[in-house]
Amino acid sequence: MSKIPTREEIEQRIAAGDAVSASRLLRELWEHEPTPSTASFLVARFEQLRASLDLLPYRVAILRSFTVEPILPLLRAAAFAAGIELIVQLSDFNAHVQEILDPASQLYSFSPNAVFMAVQTRDVVPELWRDFADLAQEQTSAAIDRVMSEFRSWVHNFRSRSNAHLIIHNLESPVTAVSGVLDAQASSGQLDAIQHINRELRSIAAGHTGVYVLDYDSLTARHGRAQWGDERKWLTVRLPIASQNLNFVAKEWMRFLHPLTGKIAKVVAVDLDNTLWGGVIGEDGMSGIKLGNEYPGAGFRDLQRALLDLHRRGILLAICSKNNPDDAMEVLQSHPGMLLTPAHFACMKINWTDKAQNLREIAQELNIGVDSLAFLDDNPIERQQVRSALPEVCVIDLPNDSMQFARVVREAPVFERLVLSSEDKQRGEMYRAQQEREQLQHSVTSREDFFRFLEQEAEIARVTKATLPRVAQLTHKTNQFNLTTRRYTEQQISEMTASNGQECFSIRVKDRFGDNGLVGVALTRVQGEACEIDTFLLSCRVIGRTVETAFLSFLAENARKHGVRKLQGWFFPTKKNAPARDFYKGHGFVPVEQTEAGTLWSLDLAEQPLPCPEWVKLHIVNGDKS
Repeated sequence: MSKIPTREEIEQRIAAGDAVSASRLLRELWEHEPTPSTASFLVARFEQLRASLDLLPYRVAILRSFTVEPILPLLRAAAFAAGIELIVQLSDFNAHVQEILDPASQLYSFSPNAVFMAVQTRDVVPELWRDFADLAQEQTSAAIDRVMSEFRSWVHNFRSRSNAHLIIHNLESPVTAVSGVLDAQASSGQLDAIQHINRELRSIAAGHTGVYVLDYDSLTARHGRAQWGDERKWLTVRLPIASQNLNFVAKEWMRFLHPLTGKIAKVVAVDLDNTLWGGVIGEDGMSGIKLGNEYPGAGFRDLQRALLDLHRRGILLAICSKNNPDDAMEVLQSHPGMLLTPAHFACMKINWTDKAQNLREIAQELNIGVDSLAFLDDNPIERQQVRSALPEVCVIDLPNDSMQFARVVREAPVFERLVLSSEDKQRGEMYRAQQEREQLQHSVTSREDFFRFLEQEAEIARVTKATLPRVAQLTHKTNQFNLTTRRYTEQQISEMTASNGQECFSIRVKDRFGDNGLVGVALTRVQGEACEIDTFLLSCRVIGRTVETAFLSFLAENARKHGVRKLQGWFFPTKKNAPARDFYKGHGFVPVEQTEAGTLWSLDLAEQPLPCPEWVKLHIVNGDKS
């Protein structure tokens, strides 16, 4: 394991004015010692440093039917360590129903980004928890119907008054069913009744955008139902969770907050020796490395299975290994125990170069920021060197026991996703097609010939219910070619496009090498004689292929149809969107307003034509508003 930073070291960095280094050490301390004491120290120090750090503010409301106050410092500490400054509002005890139903409640005036509804079975449906043995089957059915009606009402009322994300705890099962083993023999037992409610709750959530279920029942099971609660604390302070389990709740909440805030890894770069397989290929040879279904090779194969699952979730895989390329490729291509093959990796750096440099090159080749990388390596020295050289990279600490590697990867919140689009599922294939495009570009004599040979087709459509999740996802994930970097939820986009004069368009691009999927979003608003571009973004996969010009050309033509004279748009510079800096200027826009935040650019639609590139074939689809 790597050396644990001391509080004295951190205080020295703070005193020296080195906020970046101090924050890195605070994160490392939290990874090694996620205790209430560490949480208090970390929160206090991050609050001291926040003016010097690029933290993402995020407003979270917690509705609860039980005491959660001891969890909040742990949650805020974990969020700070992830680069998130949580502003938390806690509802009054057991006042979740009133908060939701009252349009003038503090919940709505707080304007949260996300809301957690932390409830438990004994509070929501006490008759199933405490008195099940006394109930006739008709009474059990009535209890289920009542609680489902309440959940539907709560979700409906909340969604009608707020566009925040809503995360609802499902209902946990008791440690032991009241009828013992007989419960599992009946189709209408206590456990089945609770699971019936949980199934219906999933259905309710699926029927609303931005509503999700936190599997609290599974959480208690994973950590042992018998050890989860503390009955004395429940009876005295209404805290149903034992102190040693409080951090598990905070971690579970963070598994939702990471994808909601965009604090996720798009690529995981993995080492090879003693990481993907046991042993050192250069010393042990093909027959000597450990990889298979039996111990000790089973742990490494389980890790490959976990990585393969990430790959199918749309997370790209890369190799970052100090090794002889020929030896490593022989294992990847020929070892019978390998689940991963070279085709699964979007980028491979197998050499003797410093790993931090290899990670920089991986990010550059895949056209992502280094802060979108996660790094997996069994060697604590290599991990520490990467932490020091690239503090933006998410370095995942692997334990000494290889049988635990897969569990650690599966529990890492940076790999969580709440929505899985078709583009996510096909991302690996899309990047391989991108490599073929780059090879073509190097073989042709001019950019125009390259564009013509691509045979690009772009489909532009209004956002629909089917494309809404991907559109919202892009507003959160796209940073480089994003002119305003405004983040919107599905609910907010639906609300905006329901208003007169506001439109949301998506663009899907394909060429001779394959379908790039839905890669761009534009939000526009007609005001008087101008059409303002609220949002204009494109995935890095298609930047520089004049697709952006084709999309802008469509917006100009659409604005003309609305009878306006000007097309306008702001550019707000960030640390990451330099590729979009001259976009408006390069298309004939002129600056008309300058503020500290950015520049407003304007195009005279009568005087300035904006043609679509001849090598991009446009298809305009008239979709219904979502």
